[in-house]
Amino acid sequence: MTWPTFRRLKPHDAEGFPEPVSSQGALVLLWDLEQVTAHRDGRPLPALPAEEDDADLLDRREAAVVLAVKPRSIDSYKTDPSLADHVVVVGGVEHWPRGVLRAYGAARGTMTAPSGRPTGSGDMVPRDLLPGRIAELLDADPAVTAAHAVDVLGISTSTAQKHLQHERAARIAEQMHTEPGLSAEEAADRLGYPPALRRSAVKEAQKLHDKR
Repeated sequence: MTWPTFRRLKPHDAEGFPEPVSSQGALVLLWDLEQVTAHRDGRPLPALPAEEDDADLLDRREAAVVLAVKPRSIDSYKTDPSLADHVVVVGGVEHWPRGVLRAYGAARGTMTAPSGRPTGSGDMVPRDLLPGRIAELLDADPAVTAAHAVDVLGISTSTAQKHLQHERAARIAEQMHTEPGLSAEEAADRLGYPPALRRSAVKEAQKLHDKR
C-alpha cells in the first residue's frame, strides 16, 4: 500500500499484527520483516530468536542495559571509535552489535589508572566521554560530590562541579517535564539531590524548563 494509505489505515495497530522489535519506550518503532510478511500472507508468525547472540543489533536503550548505565550515557559513549566504527543505522535508528557492546564494556572495566584510583578512572578520560562518566556517578549515588568525581575521574574540581551541575540540572528539568506542575525543588527531592549540592542545578534546571 502507499504511505498515505498506511498512515490512514495504521495496519500495525490491528489485532494480530506482530509486536515491534524496538525496545520498550522507543520513539521509532521497528518490526521484524519475516513476521510482517507472514502476517500479510496469512501464515503463522515465525518465532524470534530466543537466545542472545553477539550479532544482535541493539538500540540505545538496549545498549544501556548491556552496559548497566542510563540511556543518556550511551549518547556520550557512542562517539568512542570502539562503538562509532560499528554503528548500524536501521530505519534511522542507531544500533550496535551486542558483541561490540560487551567488548566495550569489558574494556572499560579493565582499564588501569594511576595513583591507585578506581579501575576505569584517571585523567585519561576523553573529554567527550566525561558527561557519560559523570552520569554514571549520579546513577550510582545522587548525592555524589565533586570531590568524589575528582578522585575517581582525575579531573579538576571546577570541571567536576560544572559537569555535575549540568547533569543534575538536565535530570531535574526532565523530571519537571515528565510530571507537569512539579517545581524544580520538588523534582530535585524526587531525584535525591541534597540541598547543599543542588542550588545551582535547580536554577539552571528552571531555565532549561522555561525554554521548552
